[in-house]
Amino acid sequence: MATIDPYILKHLEHMQPVLYWRDEDPLEPLPHSTLIGDLTTDLCIVGAGYTGLWTALLAKEQSPDREVILVERRETGAGASGRNGGFCSYSLTHGFMNGYSRFKDEMAIIERLGRENLDGIEATIKKYGIECDFKRNGELRIAIQEWQMESMIEEGELRNSFGDNVELLTQSQIQARVRSPLYKGALWDPDGTALVDPARLVWGLERACISLGVKIYENTYVQSLEHTSRGVIVRTPYGRINAEKVALATNVFKSLVRSARKYVVPVYDFQLVTEPLTPEQLESIGWNGREGLSDAGNQFHYYRLTKDNEILWGGYDAIYNFRGKVRQEYETDAQTYAHLAEGFLATFPQLAGIKFTHGWGGAIDTCSRFSPFWGKAYGGRVAYVMGFTGLGVASTRFGAHVMLDLLDGADNERTRLAMVRKKPLPFPPEPFRFLFIRLTQWSIQRADESAGKRNLWLRLLDVLGLGFDS
Repeated sequence: MATIDPYILKHLEHMQPVLYWRDEDPLEPLPHSTLIGDLTTDLCIVGAGYTGLWTALLAKEQSPDREVILVERRETGAGASGRNGGFCSYSLTHGFMNGYSRFKDEMAIIERLGRENLDGIEATIKKYGIECDFKRNGELRIAIQEWQMESMIEEGELRNSFGDNVELLTQSQIQARVRSPLYKGALWDPDGTALVDPARLVWGLERACISLGVKIYENTYVQSLEHTSRGVIVRTPYGRINAEKVALATNVFKSLVRSARKYVVPVYDFQLVTEPLTPEQLESIGWNGREGLSDAGNQFHYYRLTKDNEILWGGYDAIYNFRGKVRQEYETDAQTYAHLAEGFLATFPQLAGIKFTHGWGGAIDTCSRFSPFWGKAYGGRVAYVMGFTGLGVASTRFGAHVMLDLLDGADNERTRLAMVRKKPLPFPPEPFRFLFIRLTQWSIQRADESAGKRNLWLRLLDVLGLGFDS
């Protein structure tokens, strides 16, 4: 482990490796039982994170008589859905420019569907009375180097030509909103991002599903699927489910469809949360609009205020472990916590001395195009979606909609999209995968240190349509 500045460590002395969002929250529901015995259902959903819960909820709203069973290997929301930063973005393509570079001819449709999707989430939260601190405060993407402003100008013009309403802010304008010596300018999107308590959103969706008759089983690991003439058998350690159709919402965990595994790698992302800011500390940074904030670099931090005026600070380091293993012990990383704290204090030096109270990490299902993709298997009776790449709080609802469309054989605006019909390029096998990712990460860091100039390796990836830029 590299030597860490004792000054940085002083800010971490009270930090506990505890997930902030699930820390003694009274709204956390009681656990569900394990599946024991044999059951029959119209639709079985594997995975009880956002994707699985949205699939169950939408399925019941579309067809109230449809029998729906949802099984989860741990507990509801235990994966990325309960441990992210709570940025609920309209984008279905991990940002406009990423989508524009890949699906230029469809971006008008994708942008509209993305905003309709975010509106749908807000309507669902109101309909079911979900207490998740949903606030449509918007997002500021901040340039911390001059070269980042150039790409923001291009993006702002393009987005507004597609009907968005974004505004480029000068250095003085962003400094008037949030005070940091690093800020050079920003791109302001007033209504494209909501901030939410991610765990409470999971629990609210869970309660909504139950109210519609969805049956949920936790601590139920699906061992295999078996295609039969009548449907699919979902096998678990203590029983099985005879399902007409199956929706796989396993995301970062190993897919039950073997052919899908090559498209996704797990990358670990980490977050810190500070103690509550005093009124004087809040005054020193401004941030009266309580917007979501993120850096505009290829490697970036994202950050926000919580309802209790703590600052959640995450991102930048993205750690891939050899052979893509997903393990609980990977959810803490002392070096990364120190790196995060260092970035925080460089951004807000006026908060020197503040203590971090919580730190944790989690695996992101990353694919080579950074946005979700879909597929079918077992004669069309099984559908899956994965590859959200860290921007799935909102896009999982769209992913669930499309998955149901595919299972129902629907021909509509969603299923005709190239982003739905086509898959990303697969990752190479190990050990080439590990070397590929490490070389790419090194090149991305060099680009950030060289005014955004992309080396030969990154330019080659651009030509191949991989376009790694975050």
